Amino acid sequence: MENFSDRTARFFARHGFETAETLDRESLVSAFLSEMDKGLSHEPSSLRMIPAYVRLGGKVSDRDAAVVLDAGGTNFRSALVSGRGEIKDRLNRPMPGTRGEVGKAEFYAAFAEEVRRLRGRATVSRIGWCFSYTCEATPDLDARLLEWSKNIRAPSIVGDFVGRELVYRIGKGSVAIVNDTVATLLAGKSKEGTREYGSYIGFILGTGTNAAYVEPSLGGMVVNSESGAFDKIAQSDFDRAADAKNERPGTFVFEKMIAGAYLGNVGLALLQTAGAEGFFSSGTASALNEVSRLETIDLDDFASGRVRGDRENPLAAVFADSGEAATARELVFPVFARAAVLSAAQLAAFAVKSESGRDQARPVAICADGSTYYKTRTVSFPDIVRMELDRLLTSARGIHYEILPQIDDAPMVGAAIVALQTE
Repeated sequence: MENFSDRTARFFARHGFETAETLDRESLVSAFLSEMDKGLSHEPSSLRMIPAYVRLGGKVSDRDAAVVLDAGGTNFRSALVSGRGEIKDRLNRPMPGTRGEVGKAEFYAAFAEEVRRLRGRATVSRIGWCFSYTCEATPDLDARLLEWSKNIRAPSIVGDFVGRELVYRIGKGSVAIVNDTVATLLAGKSKEGTREYGSYIGFILGTGTNAAYVEPSLGGMVVNSESGAFDKIAQSDFDRAADAKNERPGTFVFEKMIAGAYLGNVGLALLQTAGAEGFFSSGTASALNEVSRLETIDLDDFASGRVRGDRENPLAAVFADSGEAATARELVFPVFARAAVLSAAQLAAFAVKSESGRDQARPVAICADGSTYYKTRTVSFPDIVRMELDRLLTSARGIHYEILPQIDDAPMVGAAIVALQTE
């Protein structure tokens, strides 16, 4: 996978950076499994292992369609979504609280308005809501908001059971709430057709990362692991330097090693350290130190050789010399390769924990979503993940898996599935 000089290898070893070649996959899988068991047993663990109160045994009618809301960023989306995953009448609106602080009335009014717009064409009264903020799930598929993220300013909503509050304002019906990772897992069910799967895993790798799976000991309930918080892994000097720039250093250790919000700064810390150790000229090293932050898209574009016309890449100006640029690309390539291998190791652990896939006719279905997974150009995450899972699951453990084709708008499709599912 990797081919770099002895000098570069010594540089990585000196700073505790485990490359894709040196990572101990089996130890990582074992550590994930241990943390999962502890979390499920309510022992101290870096994995929260939150029950989603969703099971996959129900039936979903292809002919029915539900109103779906998808809130999780600076915008929220609404649409009619069928059991086949067909999306109609989609509309994007600003997420309440992104353009100034809002109170309860204004917050819920935005969502209630979209329900009223679509409800007359839905064939079920239940609304599917993908609500991707920190919440406590409830057995009736409501969610109590614990805290906001992504700079949402709506403090009066914290502590609300948001589904109950929405129903109060629309007057009838019910709401089924899941987060984006659980919804991505459920989206796989819309594509099963005549294919039968032994279990499902939902995996998101975009700005952040998370994984959800079906836990046998809980009667087939979907569990949201909050896997980005996994911390039984050694950070390199570069990871720690990048982490120090975050608002909450020391948290979400695993996420900061593989997700799009962080890889740019990991690569920048690596290059700045290399500059200090003589890999580049003094002028280049000085110019690198003037860069305070680096977006992952810029690191990826530089490492892959991509030139965009719509943005200036700070690394392009720093590495005007072609020889130094080649050295820099050799140094940062392993940042992406490592992230892909780490992604595969966590997926392998969840497949093992699902206790499924022994029958080749009923493999574990993996539904993946996220821009880092699908759009990174320096390495192909899908290709590396498949190669690693072949080794970790099929060859080593006799566990069969299938990575499903990318599902457009997977969180919306999954929210529809939970709304449409019947016993």
